[in-house]
Amino acid sequence: MQEMTGVVPCTSTPYSEFKDNVDKVVTIKGALHNIREMSDFAFIIVRTARELIQCVYSPEFSDYRLSDDVVEQAAAKVTGKVVKSETRDGSERYELQIHNIEILSKPAAVPPVVISKKQVNCDLSVNLDFRPVTLRNPKERAIFKIQEGIQRGFREFLQGQGFTEIHTPKINFAGAEGGTNVFKLDYFGKTVYLAQSPQLYKQALVPVYERVFEIAPVFRAEHHDTSRHLNEYISMDFEMGYIDSFTDIMNMETGALKYIMQLLKTEYAPEVELLKAEIPEITTIPCIKFKDAKEMCVKKLKNITDMKDFEPEEEAFLGKWAKQQYNSDFLFVTHYLSKKRPFYTMDDPDDPEVTLSFDLLFRGIEITSGGQRIHDYNMQVEKMKKLGMNPEEFETYLMLHKYGAPPHGGLGLGLERLTMHLLGFKNVRLAAMFPRDINRVTP
Repeated sequence: MQEMTGVVPCTSTPYSEFKDNVDKVVTIKGALHNIREMSDFAFIIVRTARELIQCVYSPEFSDYRLSDDVVEQAAAKVTGKVVKSETRDGSERYELQIHNIEILSKPAAVPPVVISKKQVNCDLSVNLDFRPVTLRNPKERAIFKIQEGIQRGFREFLQGQGFTEIHTPKINFAGAEGGTNVFKLDYFGKTVYLAQSPQLYKQALVPVYERVFEIAPVFRAEHHDTSRHLNEYISMDFEMGYIDSFTDIMNMETGALKYIMQLLKTEYAPEVELLKAEIPEITTIPCIKFKDAKEMCVKKLKNITDMKDFEPEEEAFLGKWAKQQYNSDFLFVTHYLSKKRPFYTMDDPDDPEVTLSFDLLFRGIEITSGGQRIHDYNMQVEKMKKLGMNPEEFETYLMLHKYGAPPHGGLGLGLERLTMHLLGFKNVRLAAMFPRDINRVTP
């Protein structure tokens, strides 16, 4: 009788072990990424999960002969001898002298987009239409290894700070932030909404765990068709209780970003190098109040019409200012107007017109919104009524306040926007595996 042991040994030798296997015969598994046939030999590049391995075919190496099944994108098991060679710059590299190729599966058609070049050269729309194929390109897939590193760093840092990971519902009784930018669903005859944010639930869990975080999709029914908007994106959220000030939240995010950037430099160095990513150095992150930042923008820029929030050109200006004044790629803007913040945001006791809230700009674009939340029941009910909301519709949310909640606050960080600006992209869709916008729901 066959028994499961719980162990699945790797039968493919990673490139990192080639150095220790020179002149030995090893086996690798992967896709035949690129084939260059010459008169009496061929270079075959094998794409493994994270590497491109150069293999060389020649009748001199064995009795094996290339068959018609050896085509690009075929899945294969390649056996051969590891040999050492030198690159043009004199550095060492290793390749495989092919003894045998076993084809495991063969593609039924030629890919519609060339993915064996250094990068995918096609229109963005074509790239996204054929995403299951274009993601096989080393540069395209490296984007999402970097994104994995960002999420991993966020998770590891917060778990090290006593946070508990949670998973909140994505079908909700109401929008977390109000407004009209929510997707409505017919839920067995009732109207419900796709989550704009895990906000109401992560607050509810602060009295339970004190510190919580979630990495999950959120949905915004915004009719924006711009290079910086998605209708579904990944939000990295945390909420923390027993804070002394909303600046505690900003300090925690600063620590998380430091950890993330260091992790990318060390554990994701191959992808950082491949994408030529400029990983920022973070020591401290400067802060400026919204009022002061707005006054500076009005003086420096023309035709500023929105005095309650920032326009994209203002964010870009502030990003350059932070870099020039503080050599920082990041800038916290604090004390946003109460009129522009969600109903759960705490007003500043010293100036009720503004809130104990902040945004974080990264290289001139907003990637985070956060702040201190209202924890007092009467205060929250009063603010709801002031905004024309019916507290009775939020009965389950108000359990948090009614039965006691500590001072708390948190934030939401957009994963795709952070990735976009970290890698210098002009369009956030390049930082989404399978983006969803007002025009796209496939593939």
